[in-house]
Amino acid sequence: MNLFSLIGDFSVFFFRSLFISWKIKTTKWRILEQVYHIGIGSLPIIIVIAIFTGLVSIVQTSYQLIGTVPRYILGTTLGRMVMIELGPILTALMVSGRCASSMAAEIGTMRVTEQIDALEVMAIDPYRFLNLPRIIGIFIALPILTVISEFVALICGAVYAHYFLDVPFSVFNYGLTHYFYAKDFFGGLIKSLFFALVIAASGCYFGFKVKGGAKEVGKAATYAVVTASILILVLDFLVALVIFG
Repeated sequence: MNLFSLIGDFSVFFFRSLFISWKIKTTKWRILEQVYHIGIGSLPIIIVIAIFTGLVSIVQTSYQLIGTVPRYILGTTLGRMVMIELGPILTALMVSGRCASSMAAEIGTMRVTEQIDALEVMAIDPYRFLNLPRIIGIFIALPILTVISEFVALICGAVYAHYFLDVPFSVFNYGLTHYFYAKDFFGGLIKSLFFALVIAASGCYFGFKVKGGAKEVGKAATYAVVTASILILVLDFLVALVIFG
């Protein structure tokens, strides 16, 4: 399968998974299950990543700016850096590594053990039963994780600036809030929505396409993470070009 055929097949698979009868009474609980699995399950690693994102960012920012600009610019720079870029993309990459591989492995195992065939025999649409809850679940969970990640990163950056760089909380907060633009915050959230779709689509797609045994399931998980990560970076550029360009 060449690249254009793969893109076409991937797109058809995604739209078929999303634009089908939702049957919300029977699907809502599976969606909530995925929101819990993706959101709560990913929360510890997201918090750890956010802590060190805030610390590293404030150290690098202070190295470049302290002594050349007013100290409140640290809050401005860190806030915009985290909300526009670091928060959304690092959160998405971490969730991709955890969830895209998990989705591909789960669905791939169901494929090779013929559980998906059994669903079809019972007249249960596997696209609605397996794919839709994962797509909607991560679409809900990822923006929430992104907001938490940004909040934690900014708090850690402010604490470090206060205790190690002699930048009072009030000064840091002035720089963060005085030059705050809603577009920065909501632009990052819009990115996270696009990232959520490609993570879920990659995991489900490569899981569904598994043929063979356990080795192929492992390959599907790898392909899902790599594809999702590449698409995240591509979409990061394209969405930023539209919103901030």
